[in-house]
Amino acid sequence: MIKKIFILPIRFYQIFISPMLGKNCRFQPTCSRYMIEAIEEWGPLKGIYLGLRRISKCHPWGPHGHDPVPKKQDNP
Repeated sequence: MIKKIFILPIRFYQIFISPMLGKNCRFQPTCSRYMIEAIEEWGPLKGIYLGLRRISKCHPWGPHGHDPVPKKQDNP
């Protein structure tokens, strides 16, 4: 439930704001999709941290390409 509260504004951005801005993302998955996946994988605190860290790399001199969300390690 708490995860959905943090994901809701990102979904709003994806549906209503992002289409007006055009396709400008340097990464795959997009930064908004990355943040949703990070929140789902790591929870709100670390997920938002990972998402903001990813957004900070999104500039003309930054990297680009495939950059998936790191997965939690399964401890046997």
